[in-house]
Amino acid sequence: MDAHFLTITAALREAGLFKPCLVLDLDRLDANVALTRQKLAPEFALRLVDKSLPCLPLLSHIANALGSTRFMTFHLPISEVVLKAFPKADLLLGKPMPAEAARQVLSRRDDDWKRVCWLIDTEARLEQYMVLAEALGCDLRIAFEVDVGLHRGGIAEPAALTRFLQRARQHPLLHCEGIMGYEAHAPHIPKLFGGPEKALAESVAAFQTFVACLEPGERQILNTGGSKTALLHGVRTQANEVSIGSAFVLPSDFDTAGLVGFKPAAFIATPVLKVVEAQMPGPAFVGRMLQAFGRFPRRGCYIYGGKWMAKPVFPSGAREEATLGQSSNQQFMALPDNTTLYPDDFFFLRPTQSESVLQQFGAIAVFSQGRIIEQWPVLPVG
Repeated sequence: MDAHFLTITAALREAGLFKPCLVLDLDRLDANVALTRQKLAPEFALRLVDKSLPCLPLLSHIANALGSTRFMTFHLPISEVVLKAFPKADLLLGKPMPAEAARQVLSRRDDDWKRVCWLIDTEARLEQYMVLAEALGCDLRIAFEVDVGLHRGGIAEPAALTRFLQRARQHPLLHCEGIMGYEAHAPHIPKLFGGPEKALAESVAAFQTFVACLEPGERQILNTGGSKTALLHGVRTQANEVSIGSAFVLPSDFDTAGLVGFKPAAFIATPVLKVVEAQMPGPAFVGRMLQAFGRFPRRGCYIYGGKWMAKPVFPSGAREEATLGQSSNQQFMALPDNTTLYPDDFFFLRPTQSESVLQQFGAIAVFSQGRIIEQWPVLPVG
């Protein structure tokens, strides 16, 4: 692993990148894409999650490799960019959007928005979208968010979904295309309460009861899964598509059983500004006493930037030091006593998530075959 980061360090220096940057290992990404193709059940279409891969060249690279034209979207400014960049794309909202936010984009009368399916989670929101469709005189595609165990909202009972469907069927401008049931909780259920396998089975059973409420013409979108669970589903789920995003770059929050064999492909690289014999502010004897008891490091470094949603991975054994706190300017990192590290070397962190983090550094530095080969622009934050 250390050799991998030393190679990236050499590539960053050759490319003249001496500031915090997001490095995408394209070779690892491609291996993760290939593994997805191998493990994804053939009955499922793949819907790419744009918030987790907020970079058009990145989305395009994966979409082309997997032949995907479906996207799950979460933020209307990004939705608009994706619609323009992928003329054949079909977008499903991954969270319910305020009706007034939908009004703002739909009032432009841009036909691209006809390729968006809006998510409905409550009876009140259903009524709001009915009013919106009537006010604008436009047809709206909708799908219903159903609760299959995550309990983050959505329709909790099949009887309620049946009632909402009957209401929607009476409206000439609303067209139900299916349901979305997310089960991100399943991998994290402790064995004491049945464990991940039981939780996933219960989610599948719940999803099936909601599917049964739909008429044949309302089953274009039967969406479930996320990066942690999508590859665990099969034909018994009765879904016709799953959503995957973060798995392709594997931030640390996604080290789960459903992604065994995937490799981290995104890292934060930042120059080391100072390497120091660690000292605490205040009386020197306090710091020495804490060092003697192993509660404070003897060596450390200050990096360019910090306070990211990420954890140190290189040099080996480096860690955040809670005693001195975090800094977004120059953060202190504890080092093992035997670490050989110098100012202007690079320090590497692995993001805990990909959404938001990938957008914090400007263009993404694309690393392949020992070199930085491209700079990929990221999608707008707002």
